Amino acid sequence: MSDFSTVPAEVKALDEQYLMPTYGRLPVEFVRGSGAVLTDSEGNDYLDFLGGIGCASLGHANPVVAAALKEQADKVWQVGNYYYVENRGELANGLSTLLSRITDESGHDTGSTGTKWKTFFTNSGLEANEGAIKLARRWGELNLDGAYGVVSAKKSFHGRSLATLAATGQDAFHATFRPMPQGFASVPLNDIDALRSFVESPSEECGPVCAVILECVQGEGGVWPADYDYLRDVRDLCDEKGLLLIIDEVQTGFYRCGSPFCFQRSGIVPDIVSMAKGIADGFPMGAFAARAEIADLLHPGDHGSTFGGNALAVAAARATVDELRAQDMGEHVIAVGKHLRHRLQAMPHVVEVRGRGLLRGAQLDVPIANELVEEGLACGLVLNHIGDSIIRLLPPLVITREQIDEGMDTFEALINKLA
Repeated sequence: MSDFSTVPAEVKALDEQYLMPTYGRLPVEFVRGSGAVLTDSEGNDYLDFLGGIGCASLGHANPVVAAALKEQADKVWQVGNYYYVENRGELANGLSTLLSRITDESGHDTGSTGTKWKTFFTNSGLEANEGAIKLARRWGELNLDGAYGVVSAKKSFHGRSLATLAATGQDAFHATFRPMPQGFASVPLNDIDALRSFVESPSEECGPVCAVILECVQGEGGVWPADYDYLRDVRDLCDEKGLLLIIDEVQTGFYRCGSPFCFQRSGIVPDIVSMAKGIADGFPMGAFAARAEIADLLHPGDHGSTFGGNALAVAAARATVDELRAQDMGEHVIAVGKHLRHRLQAMPHVVEVRGRGLLRGAQLDVPIANELVEEGLACGLVLNHIGDSIIRLLPPLVITREQIDEGMDTFEALINKLA
């Protein structure tokens, strides 16, 4: 076990005395970043394969996003949603265009559906999913005789509020916060028969179903992809039963998996999409969007957010979305994501590589994931683990092939050392 630490004693002491102990912090304090490189308080550089938990889509301190924030910071930060806000409508229009793209199963762009999407801006992915659930229940009230149940997948993760925690298909997250809100249930991923059976005969705790919520790749659950055929079957089932399909793109959106949004690789069009993380290159921002005819079911007073879509957030997000498109980020992610997959597949003790694009999970046959994360820091490598045998990789999308090789050389050496 490494005894590596670069955290100043006073920083650690203040953290331990005055912050709630909800995270097991690693012993480093990052103070600067550029692209896929982070620098700590002692001046040490690290290759970042976590990307602010998938937020640094354009890399750390991207100059285009930084310039947009600086320009807006000199004008106005917050006025509230009673008023029009510069860049907000333009950003929503850009998201509608991005959500309407069509791609093939590899993520390459092939056209547009022409679908019109309307957006509500939030501060986080959790809030985006809360809003999506509220909108789905409004749909159920008006169109499905008051149906309110929401079905998710086992191993899913949708947030840590009580409602999104109830939608999360992992009992370990529920254990000490019961009773969970009713109206939620989960079934195995990639099992359309199990989903159909539940929709037709829901449990009493869940109640009649109004919506299905799915991640195209379950990030927090272990990087488990939804099969393309399964997503198409779910879309057909929802159409048959009059249910809404919510796709949680909080971790997979904004080219993380190659296409603008991961659902596009299966050829489906959801009813509601939640998003956050990469939307503003790490600036706190989220959103949920719905096809226009569904979005219009929410009226003034039905939903709100004091800070959601404020001037700083939309400036950062608009700059990020525009820059992602300008850099043709999808093609870059497809190429370097494939290279990352090949590097991982060739490593000893890596028995499976899951995910898409630059969201990858390396399944190990030895329980050393925690040690790999800790020893990685000492070697200048930022990693993340899920349990004791899965390493999750979420580097900034701008990472280069050469940086991937450098990081994976270190990673492989660590596996050989610890296994």
